[in-house]
Amino acid sequence: MPNLEQIKTDVLVVGGGNAALCAAMTAAEAGAKVLMLESAPKDFRGGNSRHTRNIRYLHEHPNDYLTGPYLADEFWEDLWQVTGGQTNEQLARFTIRQSAGLGEWMEKHGCHFQPPLRGTLHLGRTNAHFLGGGKALMNAYYATASRLGVETLYEAEVRDLEISDGKFSSAVFVSRGACQSVRARSVVVAAGGFQANLDWLKQYWGTAADNFIIRGTPYDRGRMLRVLLDHGAQPVGDPQQCHAVAVDARAPKFDGGIVTRLDCISFGIAVNKYAKRFYDEGEDFWPKRYAIWGRLVAQQPDQIAYSIIDAKSINLFMPSVFPPIEDNSIGELAARLELDPSALQETVSEFNRSIRPGTFDASILDDCATGGLEPPKSHWARPLDTPPYYGYPLRAGITFTYLGVNVNEQTQVIMQGDRPAPNIFAAGEIMSGNILGKGYLAGFGMTIGTVFGRIAGKEAARYAIDGLS
Repeated sequence: MPNLEQIKTDVLVVGGGNAALCAAMTAAEAGAKVLMLESAPKDFRGGNSRHTRNIRYLHEHPNDYLTGPYLADEFWEDLWQVTGGQTNEQLARFTIRQSAGLGEWMEKHGCHFQPPLRGTLHLGRTNAHFLGGGKALMNAYYATASRLGVETLYEAEVRDLEISDGKFSSAVFVSRGACQSVRARSVVVAAGGFQANLDWLKQYWGTAADNFIIRGTPYDRGRMLRVLLDHGAQPVGDPQQCHAVAVDARAPKFDGGIVTRLDCISFGIAVNKYAKRFYDEGEDFWPKRYAIWGRLVAQQPDQIAYSIIDAKSINLFMPSVFPPIEDNSIGELAARLELDPSALQETVSEFNRSIRPGTFDASILDDCATGGLEPPKSHWARPLDTPPYYGYPLRAGITFTYLGVNVNEQTQVIMQGDRPAPNIFAAGEIMSGNILGKGYLAGFGMTIGTVFGRIAGKEAARYAIDGLS
């Protein structure tokens, strides 16, 4: 272990997830000396990326792990649809173009992909799945980074950055209770959002945030985001917008990961604490619409909702990590869910009466819909009439926040006055709000982190080695 008081490096990378690792590996390959500071212990390294399982990227042909092409126009339309047009189109299209070939690059750096999945995920053509999931990917990247000479310090929380006139010179961090500093010629900030900082969330959500579940790492508290903003970085993104999904209300407060997500909503009804439906459960395929459900649940009384299905649908979705609450009648199920039995029975009866004849098919946007019901159910509407009946309690599961810092295509942080910081680069969640104004597209967080992490590493190394601004 070097004398920490005397640490000097070419490129400092703050963070330890996908974006940070992509930056660190790329900078090292460019010839820079790289130090990466990860606030988490080694066993919990990798940020939210260790909970991921796939990435979406531009490709023209099928291969062993993708069933068909996914071209720029379709990619852009998918992103436009989920964001409702709330995106920086220039950076969004840039991200899509730069994502071409990511699969090959990832394989060269230790990633292994698995054959495409079947079922209701509908991602076999657009998304490549990691063999072993995100933790296996992070372990592979850390091994590659080590071979490339990247030095990593764990439990090293960066507290402040020395920035003068928009230029970075050093960082202060705490490691094992001791305050240390490191000087570097450039810095890549890839330290995530502020979703694990409940006090910060409450500034925008009020006491509702007490009922949120944080799906990922408890170490993403937004310290570096706050430091950059305090030093004059331009903010970007709506502070209330985030990647939020419906998770099982029985999940742990932090770090439950992807297994706590519930994929059953499309096949039944979702009701609030008053046993009333509040949104179209069959609006579109799950990968394009699953990320709206966190916000929808967050907007319900007491931030709680319930997914109700029957025996016809129990095997149509990814099995849940917590068993469903089960009963042979709607009334008894309601009682077990602590809902008003008569209110839930009325909601289910009204739903069942509204269903129009159609042919059910979970693999397409079928013609099973309701009529004269508000809100409607557009697809996969079947009567809840086959016992046993199942219920899952839902909470809003926050993945990452969209308030971040403005960047350009070189990933330079844009300071007040529209001045790019010459040697401050940002990648991953901390700048995702440039592209994700709202909504989410499955696998796209990994796309943003990989694209901008690689660019940040390249540009940071270029500045450090050549002194270019």
